[in-house]
Amino acid sequence: MTGAPAPAAVAPGHGGLDGATARRRYVTVSFLFWLPIGMSIATGVLLFTERGMGLAAIAGFYAVHSLTAAAMELPTGGLSDVIGRRPVLAIAGLLNLTAFTLIGLGAAGWAIALGMGLMGLARALSSGPAEAWYVDTVHAHAGPDADLRTGLARGSSATSAALALGTLLGGGLPWLLGLAPGLGEWPADTTGGLVIPLSVPALLGALVEGVFVLYVLSALPEPPRPRTTLRRVIGGVPAAIAAGLRLGARDALIRRILLTASAAGAALAAVELLTPGRAAALMGTAESGALVFAGLACAGFLCSALGSQLAPLVARFAGSSERGVLTSLGLVTLGLTLLGLTTDALSPLATTLAVTGYGLVYLGLGAAGPNENDLLHRRVDASGRATALSVQSLSLQLVAAGAGLGAGALPPGPLPWLLAATAVLAGALLWVRRAAPAPPRHGPSATGGPVAAPVPAGPLHDTAPEEIHPHARPT
Repeated sequence: MTGAPAPAAVAPGHGGLDGATARRRYVTVSFLFWLPIGMSIATGVLLFTERGMGLAAIAGFYAVHSLTAAAMELPTGGLSDVIGRRPVLAIAGLLNLTAFTLIGLGAAGWAIALGMGLMGLARALSSGPAEAWYVDTVHAHAGPDADLRTGLARGSSATSAALALGTLLGGGLPWLLGLAPGLGEWPADTTGGLVIPLSVPALLGALVEGVFVLYVLSALPEPPRPRTTLRRVIGGVPAAIAAGLRLGARDALIRRILLTASAAGAALAAVELLTPGRAAALMGTAESGALVFAGLACAGFLCSALGSQLAPLVARFAGSSERGVLTSLGLVTLGLTLLGLTTDALSPLATTLAVTGYGLVYLGLGAAGPNENDLLHRRVDASGRATALSVQSLSLQLVAAGAGLGAGALPPGPLPWLLAATAVLAGALLWVRRAAPAPPRHGPSATGGPVAAPVPAGPLHDTAPEEIHPHARPT
C-alpha cells in the first residue's frame, strides 16, 4: 500500500456516516455507558454497608457481577453478530437502568444481588457491539484499509474520562448533600428510608442510562440484517462462539492479542486488589486510605485516557502497531516493578516511586489497547468482530479473577507485584517477533464464522491523521 485507498461506496444501512461522524458518535456512546458505572465505584461498598450488609455479603454481590459477566461474555458477543449491534447495546442500557434502580432503592440482599447480576449481564453485552459498530461504519465508508486507531483511541479515552468523572461525582454528591443542614435527611424522610444520600449516585446513573438508550436507538444506524427467528438466533450464537474460539486457536496474531489481554488482566488484578491496603497503611486509617484510593483511581483512569491518546504516536515512534504494544507493555512492567520494590517502604521517595509506578501501569495499558485492537480488526471481518472482542475481554476477565485469588493468597510484600510484572513481561516478549500474515480467505467460512483477512508483514500503513484512543478495563 502506497497511498490512501479511494473511499468505498457508503453502505445505505449506516446512514451515509463519514468517519468523523461515526467517531464522534462512538465516543459519545462510550462516555454515556461508562459514566454511571464510574459513579457507582466510590459509593458501592459504603451503600451496601449502610443497608446493613456484611462484608461477606458484599463480596458475594461483586462475585455475582463478575461471574455473570464472565459466563455471558461469549454468548452475548455472538448475539451481537447475529441480531445487530444497536439492539444489543440498547438492551445493555436497559439492563443497567434496571440494575442501578435496584441497587439505589434495594434494601434486601436479593434485590442488590439481582441488580449486580443484571449489571454483569449488561457489561457482557456491551463489551463489543459499540466498537464493532464503529469499525463496520468506517469500513463501509472508507474501505478495509481505513485508519482505526484514531477512533479506537478516542473511544477508549472517553471511557476512561467517564470513569474518572463518574468517580468524582459519585464520591462528591453524598458529601455535598451532607453539607447543607437537613438536605441529607430529606430524601430518606420523604421516601421512608428508600433513598439515602449514598444511593443518589446510583439513581442518577439510572437516568443517564435512559439517555444512553435513547442515543443508541437514534444515532447508531446499521444495515438491516437478514430476517431471523428466535430459533435461528439461538442456533446462531453457539456457531459464532465456536467460530471465535477457532479463530483464536488457528491465528497466531490473534493468539498473541488474547495472551496480551490475559497479561493485562493479571496486572489489573494486582493493582485493584493490593493498592487500597497500601493506601490505608500509608494514611494510617481505612477512611483516609479510601479517600486516597479514590483519588488514585481517578488519576489511573486519566493516565489510561492519556495513554490511549498517545497510542498512535507510540506506534509511529516504535515503527508499527506490534512494536507499539511491546513498548507499552514495557511501561506496565516497569510500573509494577516499582510498586513491588516499594511495598515495604513508606518514605516520601518510596511513595513517589509507587505513585509513579501506578500511573505507568495505566498509561501503558491505555497505550497498548488501541494498537492491539487495530491489529485485531484487520484480522477479522464484520461477521465475527464482536465475538472476537468478547473472546479478548473474556481472556482478560478470567485471568484477572484467577490472578486476584492468587495475589490474595500470597503473603504480603513484593512477591504478588513482581509475579504480575513477570506475567506482563512475558506478554511483552510475545511481540518481539512479528507473526507472519494469515493466508487470505475469500468469502464466509464454511461455518459462517469470522473470516481472517490477510495482514501485511511490515508496519501498518496509516491512511488518516493519527489521533488516539485508550484501553481501559474498568471494574
